[in-house]
Amino acid sequence: MSIIKFIMDKLLNFFSFLRYIAPFYLLKKPRNKKSINWFESLSNSAEWQIALSLKKNKKILIPTSVGGHNIATLVESMLGVALTLRGGDVAYLLCDGVLPACLHMNIHKNSDLLKTNYSDEKKRVCSSCFNRGVNAYKSTGLKVFKYSDFISPSFIIKSNALSNKIAVSDIRNFKTKDSNIGEQAYAGALRFFARGDLPEERNHTIILRRYLSAALITEEVSKNILNSFRPVTTIFHHGIYVPQGIIGDVFRKNNIRVSNWTVAYKKKCFIFSHNNSYHYTLLDEPIKNWNAISWSNRLEKKIKDYLWSRRSGRDDWIWFHSKPENDFNVICEELGINQDIPFVVLLTNVFWDAQLHFKANIFENMLDWIVKTIEIFSKKPSLQLIIRIHPAEITGTLVSRQLIFDEIIKLFPRLPKNIFIIKPESNISTYVLCEKSNAVLIYGTKTGIEAAALGIPVIVAGEAWIKNKGITIDVKSYANYKKILNELPFHSKMNKSKIKLAKMYAYHFFFRRFIPLTFVKSEKNNPSFSFEINSLNQLKAGSDKGLDVICSGVLDNKDYIYPDEEFLK
Repeated sequence: MSIIKFIMDKLLNFFSFLRYIAPFYLLKKPRNKKSINWFESLSNSAEWQIALSLKKNKKILIPTSVGGHNIATLVESMLGVALTLRGGDVAYLLCDGVLPACLHMNIHKNSDLLKTNYSDEKKRVCSSCFNRGVNAYKSTGLKVFKYSDFISPSFIIKSNALSNKIAVSDIRNFKTKDSNIGEQAYAGALRFFARGDLPEERNHTIILRRYLSAALITEEVSKNILNSFRPVTTIFHHGIYVPQGIIGDVFRKNNIRVSNWTVAYKKKCFIFSHNNSYHYTLLDEPIKNWNAISWSNRLEKKIKDYLWSRRSGRDDWIWFHSKPENDFNVICEELGINQDIPFVVLLTNVFWDAQLHFKANIFENMLDWIVKTIEIFSKKPSLQLIIRIHPAEITGTLVSRQLIFDEIIKLFPRLPKNIFIIKPESNISTYVLCEKSNAVLIYGTKTGIEAAALGIPVIVAGEAWIKNKGITIDVKSYANYKKILNELPFHSKMNKSKIKLAKMYAYHFFFRRFIPLTFVKSEKNNPSFSFEINSLNQLKAGSDKGLDVICSGVLDNKDYIYPDEEFLK
């Protein structure tokens, strides 16, 4: 018996060890190098060499900056080739370790950066990042500029000194004539820590100051490359944080056309926007871009089918529950919901994500909105509030280190009986809750688009893409918010004309603003997709409608709208 026990103990210890090292193993999954360096097999073709030698008519800068951002490097290498084939004079810009902090860093994988002497860790991170970017771009034969080409050592010393001199409380609002330096630095630090706020602790302060210094350096590099290369337009990923947010600020200030992009939710699709990050531009996109669509039963069926598919994530790159709980009775029993009393669903965002200033901000941040909403509902026992915390808090690419549930419980150790919280790990279907609710409260989540298309009244308290479209109830002030909530429960759902408008916008958003590329292939590695490009013909004008839309946007300032309705069979 003792031998058996000895063996069992050893086995248990072994499996415990595996459980301990598994997260580290997963973090070091092999990268899909073939995917990132997709152009190597085409680079020596005579056709490409001719394309490189031809006289170009428009200078285009692609300031990827973060070469270790695999998805950005993959997409922007492809864009550089496609734009060159259309007559663009393309150059790239990469950071070569000049920045003391950037969006490639986060506490989950770079905790050593919290140390006072962090040079070894930074050297490792920056060397790997820069080399990946250079290796991906060098086969194209296009110009690759480095940050160090446009900054002096004395300026770096000066920026570090200034970032250490400014009071921590003043950093977030610090501005120069060319950029909202402090806002982007603060957002970058939040992203690093995966938090919605920064406590005034030593580690947090150190990182915040490094992001401020990085923002100052980026601003100087951006101004200097404009004076040297003089592009007429630029295209780069995301458009916020450090360095991308600063680059955008400087280029816009100097009247350089800016385009930003990101991976869309739907498979093989991307979102592009003019002038600024999609976080901003989709808020104020003109209604005329979509309300004149010739609506038909086929279009309505297409958007209804897609919205239904989102429950399982069948057609998406990003989804959260493969087996959601869709039985409303089971959900009510699990949460303790009284089905005889109407309820409202509150949908959160990931707390740290895109913590930027919007001109119409009413609440200090999302947590402030949640707290004030709980306070209002605590005085409305005849109405239930269900707070659905975003699953991406724990399943996203950057796991949150400040959880909304914990923050709520700190302030409300005993929640009122009419208020319920669904934690991010729960598989309860958000869609079923929304369908059964009297109304949906959102701050910035895109789920508002889907809820409105189902005919559910949506109250927007923050900045969401469904806002300003004549579809939702848009909050104007805190007093206005209290008044709206005091009118709940509503006596009916949205009227037919608004539901139709909501469906039209949902179709526009998911099928026209999401631009598909036919040569994209999903992968299980990092990055999560690759390109099936075997010939330069696939990247020439006329070969891929989505790519034509993108390149026309970059080169000729055309709308980034894919005319999906023209291709319905």
